[in-house]
Amino acid sequence: MGIQERERKMYRPLRRAGLEVIPDAVPAGTMPIVLGYGREDVVGGFSHPYTTPRLVKRLNEDWYDLAVSTGLLDHRREFLVMLPRDTMTSAFWLHDMHWSHRPPPTAWTRVRLLDRWDIMGRGAASFLGVHAGHPGFGMMALDSSVYLSCSTGEIGVDVTAVSRPDRSENVLRDLEWYAQWDHPRNEELRERIAVWLAGRSPANSSGGPRPAAPDQQPR
Repeated sequence: MGIQERERKMYRPLRRAGLEVIPDAVPAGTMPIVLGYGREDVVGGFSHPYTTPRLVKRLNEDWYDLAVSTGLLDHRREFLVMLPRDTMTSAFWLHDMHWSHRPPPTAWTRVRLLDRWDIMGRGAASFLGVHAGHPGFGMMALDSSVYLSCSTGEIGVDVTAVSRPDRSENVLRDLEWYAQWDHPRNEELRERIAVWLAGRSPANSSGGPRPAAPDQQPR
């Protein structure tokens, strides 16, 4: 997929939702994916049933409060969001994940929150969910200090904030298990996780700033 196609099919819809994509700017050493966090890792969150009045507005307000209070946004209001590597929407991505022989590739992408945004409405209708009011995404601070998970369930929307996923014993244990799981469907991701685990050190797990570098993401 060319740059122009990605700009037209993905970046523009995200910009209309209030997210400006910053290409090739994911910090070096960013963990490829967050898996297996426990209750002790959770530092905040919220849930709203679909019957909540003005659901999208309420979800947007609570997402922003949580993003600010947990430190998801840096001083330029930038953070990472997990997006498909191609231009399929989340609805097609979820369909393929359940029905294809191989899960569609995903990637961390650096974004900046603009002054006017609609994460849970326009965002969820493009690449951050199934449709407006039914979001589903993973977001992480540039320094990996917090991870936000949003899932759409049977009766409502759940958002969870996880502190220091890159240091969580639960997450690291799950990643170590995944890296050893010999299955053709997860080969690419398994290799990326193994490389990240092997490269961990006190320097790159201290939570300090990391220099910008080209994307190093799961496929």
